[in-house]
Amino acid sequence: MDKVDRAVSSFKEGFNCSQSVLSTYSKLFGLNHEVALKIAQAFGGGMARMGQTCGAVTGAFMVLGLKHGKVKAEDEEAKEKTYELVREFVKRFKSVHGSIMCKDLLGYDLAIPEERKEVEKKQICETRCPEFVRDSVEILEKLL
Repeated sequence: MDKVDRAVSSFKEGFNCSQSVLSTYSKLFGLNHEVALKIAQAFGGGMARMGQTCGAVTGAFMVLGLKHGKVKAEDEEAKEKTYELVREFVKRFKSVHGSIMCKDLLGYDLAIPEERKEVEKKQICETRCPEFVRDSVEILEKLL
């Protein structure tokens, strides 16, 4: 199973979008799978269902940080490389979806209880979010 299929499968098993993206890459970068799931859990639903930055996007940011992030305070080159790749990721994701904001992508604000109920009723996350997970991993594969 390739990374795209693994991430989408993880989402369909019940993990959120951020968990699905980060955990797909965890072993590759020496991060325990279970720890990756715990770290990314709060980022689902656009940051704890607040409709902010899509979890598939924040999961990708964490993967880029694992690959290129600085580990020495003075390593400005690593910092700039990471920021550059994050900006490129956002550019590519927005070119496909128009936004990186969960509430824009879903067309509903998960922070509003009535809208979240509507999302659940219409099963919007089950139909739209796998697409965001897939596209995030496809973009990551090109950037890594």
